[in-house]
Amino acid sequence: MNYICTNSPEETIELGKRLATLLKSGDVILLSGDLGAGKTAFTKGIALGLDIEDYVKSPTFTYVLEYKGKMSLYHFDLYRLQDIEEIYDLGFEEYLQCDGVLVLEWGDRVKEVLKEDEIDYISVFLEKVGEKNRKIYFDCNTKERNIAKELL
Repeated sequence: MNYICTNSPEETIELGKRLATLLKSGDVILLSGDLGAGKTAFTKGIALGLDIEDYVKSPTFTYVLEYKGKMSLYHFDLYRLQDIEEIYDLGFEEYLQCDGVLVLEWGDRVKEVLKEDEIDYISVFLEKVGEKNRKIYFDCNTKERNIAKELL
């Protein structure tokens, strides 16, 4: 798995913006990493890259927030899921049909379900390696794309 290092929250946001330029409607991004690793900061960058002007926050208590820009962003927080199948109770299948990008914080919790349902995704793992330093790993479960190579 390829990774990119960032040295500040601003650099993590900038990397999210760069990723947004490579995204297409229907893309699913799974974000994972410990609390405070920068998942929401990375999502803010994706939103900025999609020309979304709204304040982006973690949808911890609502499970999903919607933002409109040149492409819509559907921002899920799966931290409180009790069962991975609950993702479908949130309307996940309907969001897949929408014109936009889906970002799933704590996405590692549903990776197996997505594989079983043959849903392609981009996996992003944020590792906290210092107070402001991060290693951000990228993997794609489809052979047609190499996101990390495009970002390097």
